Amino acid sequence: MNENSLSNENIEWDSVIGQQKKRLNFNFGEIWKYRDLMTLFVKRDIVTVYKQTILGPLWFVIQPLLTTLMYLLVFTNIAGIKTGAVPPILFYMLGITLWNYFSETLNITSKTFIDNASVFGKVYFPRVVLPISKSISGFVKFLIQFSLFLVIWLYYVFIEKSIAPNIYMLLAPLFLFAIVVMGFSFGILISSLTTKYRDLMFLVSFGVQLVMYATPVIIPLSGVHGKKRIIFLLNPLTSLFEGFKSGFLGSGLVEWKWIGYSVGFTVILLFVGIASFNKIEKKFIDTV
Repeated sequence: MNENSLSNENIEWDSVIGQQKKRLNFNFGEIWKYRDLMTLFVKRDIVTVYKQTILGPLWFVIQPLLTTLMYLLVFTNIAGIKTGAVPPILFYMLGITLWNYFSETLNITSKTFIDNASVFGKVYFPRVVLPISKSISGFVKFLIQFSLFLVIWLYYVFIEKSIAPNIYMLLAPLFLFAIVVMGFSFGILISSLTTKYRDLMFLVSFGVQLVMYATPVIIPLSGVHGKKRIIFLLNPLTSLFEGFKSGFLGSGLVEWKWIGYSVGFTVILLFVGIASFNKIEKKFIDTV
């Protein structure tokens, strides 16, 4: 019997590529299978960003340091914004470090389909691997920048003794995880929408900057009152930033109802983002 006449039903394939039947299917098994590819993407992101620069990886440290110094000059010395009992350098550096990780995760993942259309059209791999790898490479940068914050933080804790960390510091990893998941979820949701509505990309950068001014990065929540305070609290990032600051700086609002609101918002946003991403990835190549 000719081999070519064999029915496809009798052939055992190592893997079968097909459309996902469920929009909320995240397929962790397949993502784990492509972990080596994800590692390569992470290494590429870290190495290539500053590959042809003079200072190289030192920019990971220089950028937040220069931004902090600029904030000290503009908002503390010129605008006269007070940070309460917290030294301004610590307040701004922690806020900038957290915000940079969130905004970078959101901005980069929001371009997943547009920036990688040529790759997606040639080879198959789980599309969600790319935004996940961006989040991981961003975490590496965050660790470098956070280490700089810790050096200054240790000085104020043990030498100046002007701040008193508290037990919420132990929950900092959970606050950070919620922040990056929120950025990731917003990013994949926006990436799904921009495959059809390109002009949304022009609004992303502006919208992210606008949200920063409604997050306690520049102005401490303790200095916001009235209706403005409600606007700050309705921002799901606020309670997460405040929890992080409360743990390390001993000054921040920690109310579990608002933390619950932020976590609930993040979970819903994640499911909506995954559903949109899975729907668009089946046919995005026809519209990009």
